[in-house]
Amino acid sequence: MAPYSSNYLRLLSYTKQLAAHVNLGCHEQALSLFHHVHSSLALSLDPFVFPLSLKSCAAIHRPLLGTSIHAHVAKSSLALNPFVACALVDFYGKCVSVDSARQLFDETPQRNVVVWNAMISVYARSNNVSIALQLFELMEMPPNASTFNSIIAGLTGVDDGPYKALTFYRRMQNFGLMPNLVSVLALLPACVGLVALDLIKEVHGYSIRSAIDPHPQLRSCLVEAYGRCGCLNYAHYVFESMRERDVVAWSSLISAYALNGKEKKALEMFQQMELAKIQPDGITFLGVMKACSHAGLADQAKEYFARMVEGYGVEATGDHYSCLVDVLSRSGRLYEAYEVLQGMPVKATAKAWGALLGACRTYGQVDLAEIAGKALFEIEPDNAANYVLLARIYASQGRHEEANRMRREMKDRRVKVAPGSSWVVHQN
Repeated sequence: MAPYSSNYLRLLSYTKQLAAHVNLGCHEQALSLFHHVHSSLALSLDPFVFPLSLKSCAAIHRPLLGTSIHAHVAKSSLALNPFVACALVDFYGKCVSVDSARQLFDETPQRNVVVWNAMISVYARSNNVSIALQLFELMEMPPNASTFNSIIAGLTGVDDGPYKALTFYRRMQNFGLMPNLVSVLALLPACVGLVALDLIKEVHGYSIRSAIDPHPQLRSCLVEAYGRCGCLNYAHYVFESMRERDVVAWSSLISAYALNGKEKKALEMFQQMELAKIQPDGITFLGVMKACSHAGLADQAKEYFARMVEGYGVEATGDHYSCLVDVLSRSGRLYEAYEVLQGMPVKATAKAWGALLGACRTYGQVDLAEIAGKALFEIEPDNAANYVLLARIYASQGRHEEANRMRREMKDRRVKVAPGSSWVVHQN
């Protein structure tokens, strides 16, 4: 009896260590500890150990290890445990395939709400929100907040998503469920998508009343949401109310000012961020570069770009290069912008070439416009705006034959101009 008790206490201690590693994101250490526990203890592992190890496998994408753990689970007759089944569904959905996750779900006889949520979340993350909604309607027990959270987050990425997400949130309220932190974080992008300032205020007010407002991630998201809706006073207020401001909070405020034409203020906030000894990241510099672009500060943009790469060791992405091309193009330095496009270590995006093409019209530069147009036709052959813009550049220079050729090419490729549209949000 004594050895069993000793092994049990050791297993309990290991489980606590394993949970700590997983919660801190130390997944390699977690899996190393799991291997040690699995190979050294005489006592059979309990259902709490396997979900933790499977979560780490999913987090760092270790499909082979995860499937071997599944085999051990099956031998131990623990696959019927709802918490183990939930972890398996989540693991297979992230590391193997959605179909494999669904097969496991269908084969699980004891499905509690956690197992249902896992499968719904797999569909929502995989852009299969319609199937997630179908599964939601088939639930054999009442949903909880987590059920709604997955679908609300998934809906924001589909057509008419923000409106549908808001409708589903109202349905959550009708169920009498209280939104939690995850609910609010999922809902805010939908509010931004609808440019619904009143809804953001509603969510903010609820977060204060329910005592989830102090969470730094939520406050950073509120700064971004208010900023994107043009409410800079509220964005600054939320930022100032934060006791600890991390790189996300600073970046959100810098982007908010840059987005709303307050370029000088955005650059001032970046200076304050550096004085506060907060290490900027790629998103921070993206906001800074956009501020320079909107203000036409080409030389400053080049300096910030160099500081980002050489001073802070941040890898430049296509978006950073697009901003640099944009600010150079806006300033009339078209050939310099073209040199940046040619020297990019990553593939130039349509946004970058589009910035050059737009500037070519402003400055009447046909040669570069033809190069930019050709690149855009390859990247996005069905975007009518590129054909129309190049045709207008030709026409503005009196080259009507080339302009007509662009229109014929559009017709031959069956490229059509999409009609304009807009959202109108009605709130009672």
